[in-house]
Amino acid sequence: MNLKTITSMFFMLMLVGELSAATLNPYAREHISLNGQWSYIIDPYENGFYNYRRQAFDQSESGAGGYYDNKAPAHPNELIEYDFEHAAVMDVPGDWNSQVPELKFYEGSVWLLKSFEASPQADKVYKLYFGAVNYEAHVYCNGKKVGMHKGGFTPFEFDVTDLLVDGDNFVVLKVDNTRHQDEVPTVNTDWWNYGGITRDVLLLDLPKQHVADYALQLKPQSNREIKGAVTVAGGKAGDKAQVAIPELRINKEVTLDKDGKASYTIVAKKLKLWSPESPKLYDVQVSYGEDVVKDQIGFRSIATEGKDILLNGKPIFLKGISMHDENPLIEGRLRSEGDIRMMLQWAKELGCNFVRLAHYPHNEKMVRMAEQMGLMVWAEVPVYWTISWGNEETFANAKKQLTDLVERDINRAAVMIWSVGNETPVNAPRLQFMGGLVDHVRELDDTRLVAAALELETVDGVMSCHDPLAEKIDLISFNEYAGWYSSHELNKLEDIKFSFDQDKPVFISEFGAGAQPGYYSADRVRWSEEYQEDLYINQLKMLEQIDGLRGMTPWILVDFKSPRRPHPVFQDFWNRKGLISNTGKKKKAFFVLQNYYKNK
Repeated sequence: MNLKTITSMFFMLMLVGELSAATLNPYAREHISLNGQWSYIIDPYENGFYNYRRQAFDQSESGAGGYYDNKAPAHPNELIEYDFEHAAVMDVPGDWNSQVPELKFYEGSVWLLKSFEASPQADKVYKLYFGAVNYEAHVYCNGKKVGMHKGGFTPFEFDVTDLLVDGDNFVVLKVDNTRHQDEVPTVNTDWWNYGGITRDVLLLDLPKQHVADYALQLKPQSNREIKGAVTVAGGKAGDKAQVAIPELRINKEVTLDKDGKASYTIVAKKLKLWSPESPKLYDVQVSYGEDVVKDQIGFRSIATEGKDILLNGKPIFLKGISMHDENPLIEGRLRSEGDIRMMLQWAKELGCNFVRLAHYPHNEKMVRMAEQMGLMVWAEVPVYWTISWGNEETFANAKKQLTDLVERDINRAAVMIWSVGNETPVNAPRLQFMGGLVDHVRELDDTRLVAAALELETVDGVMSCHDPLAEKIDLISFNEYAGWYSSHELNKLEDIKFSFDQDKPVFISEFGAGAQPGYYSADRVRWSEEYQEDLYINQLKMLEQIDGLRGMTPWILVDFKSPRRPHPVFQDFWNRKGLISNTGKKKKAFFVLQNYYKNK
């Protein structure tokens, strides 16, 4: 690490409060919801953050002066050039692009404020929990800065115990969704850059000593041994914690070490394993003293053997579809469990047993509901296209987002695959970057497969994957768009051959074509539903010839918004590769894939 990087990281630590790991399973803890209407102020010049010398108010000697003070004039002649009390409001969770017409394409800073009442108690710890804020969030409680977070899709929290007062309180965020080359994702993506507080905001009410983290998973190569871990905030060496699974008559006491942690193994007799056909979840309780956390956890194994993917020791074909965290019917991020259920129900109707949650961590509620509905999950971080591969801070950012994703979903049996990125170029710095992510995620979790959506090369009609990253991951997983971005004729796709050096399962992470919903053509021309239908018919014939084909997630379940898609007739800023339109209409290709999965 060079001196510039060390200095930068040190400076950032001096500026903000401590960013702790987000509380696991926050909905199972005592909390009040801060969802609802938040006042907002648009601040493209960041007047509420910097003075006219471009110096940050919160770095001044007083720490005051910014919009986060939430001041009102004490007398008519006092000059204050902002006013939250009379500001417009928007819904949280929610993004500003879809709620405020003039902010549809806006990328920049917006201030958001929420007032709330609290009655803090001396023996409690209080944390402000955010499910996701896109992208950079500066957080203030009662006018005092509590910290900053980067990353638009993973949870974070700050301890506000010492800042809360009995009665009226307020929290203010400066949210900035500006794209930057050295961030994750970078400046170039194919999805809408929704800015705002896009997931739940909670004020957690925790005992000073409480269960902070826990994990229970089926031990690899076993069908009845459960390995577990627990961390107690404020726990001391020799203290006891309990893990109970009543249905299995398990009640295990574990002893904490000096760091408040314990690891253990449980042998469970007559354990029913989670699968798409039988998504069995057990009630689990993890407790320390009077602090009890309840969860529902399933147990299963996932592995590869030669060209097979084995779920609970048996070969399985992953009948999947790719998805974005976006509601096609009401523009913006998925806002509710109803939105989530609609999307997953469409996937079930398609015949899927698997969903690829692209290209970033989706809502925790999405993962939990997929698990309940018997849908396996591919979870991904937004290392997308062309990241700043040689930048150490960019790598640290990607690594942190991957860590946060794994820690959040470690107990979700439905998650089968951690993906470290999508469609990245083959070169030495990128291999070091992504190879480092692969090594890191394997250190965090040895119970799941690791993959990435790679790219292919075609030579003399033969598609192959010579990406050295394929040697480090568990699948030959790749995107290919023969017949759409290539010049291949649809009726000749079957002539394409595939050749792979690796003895691994082959997984097609993307293929597809755009179709303007309701555009029909007797000549079956590009952008028609018939063209998309023909592409699916011929793609499936082509892919069936692959030795070792063990799954696919075509692109994509529903049409989604993208600034990269401006064609006024066929796109109008929509990516039209969905099998379902933005009005909920199933296109012809939907039924092609549905029939294929029905007979697979």
